Amino acid sequence: MIGRMASGPENRALPADYDGFAEAYSAENETSIDNAYYERPATLALAGDVAGRRVLDAGCGSGPLFAALRDRGAVVSGFDQSAGMLEQARRRLGADADLRVADLADPLPYPDDAFDDVVASLVLHYLRDWGPALAELRRVLRTGGRLIASVNHPTADYCVERLAGRRPDYFAIRSSIAEWPVGDQTARVTFWNRPLHAMTDAFTAAGFRISVISEPQPAPAARELFPEGFHLLSTAPSFLFFVLHAD
Repeated sequence: MIGRMASGPENRALPADYDGFAEAYSAENETSIDNAYYERPATLALAGDVAGRRVLDAGCGSGPLFAALRDRGAVVSGFDQSAGMLEQARRRLGADADLRVADLADPLPYPDDAFDDVVASLVLHYLRDWGPALAELRRVLRTGGRLIASVNHPTADYCVERLAGRRPDYFAIRSSIAEWPVGDQTARVTFWNRPLHAMTDAFTAAGFRISVISEPQPAPAARELFPEGFHLLSTAPSFLFFVLHAD
């Protein structure tokens, strides 16, 4: 699931031309172990029964999570910063799907209390400052609604740097650059790493009550399809998941 990049220079990841490789990224996302056999199944399990619920897919990318939620009976809306990714989403979801171009760091084009649930799948770690984004997500959620969020695990990048002989400051909010092979191109983006307490502090400051913190295992089917990746994810988590209630 592609994350969004914030609008202000102090809160922006290095630009990646998602429009330029939207189709290739969408195809990769469809079957990769990280997305199809780890992040998406975990998010859907945390969401549970969504039949009849109004759900916002924040940073929806090409729409695989949107589609899965809709198939489970939810009334889904979605937004993404990339028009190219939304074009892929419309091909998947149909012209009548409620899809909008919007940036998570800006005011969102939805009224107050519009949703029962917001799903923010691998989105927040693109932002240096979570405050404005979480305030907007809280605004569009009804009281008692849920924010289901997945982010890069706070120890993942830290452990990689330690293995490389560096000693990063775990307690600092710091950036790291990632490069992904996407088709015949390379996507270069910046993530903002933060310690666990900075995440939970940001959630509670925005008016959310934490009900679940989860470090799930990959789906069992990945064991034969991706034996090396399965071993890595089942012994060292890449993502951290939260279920938060809007108080």
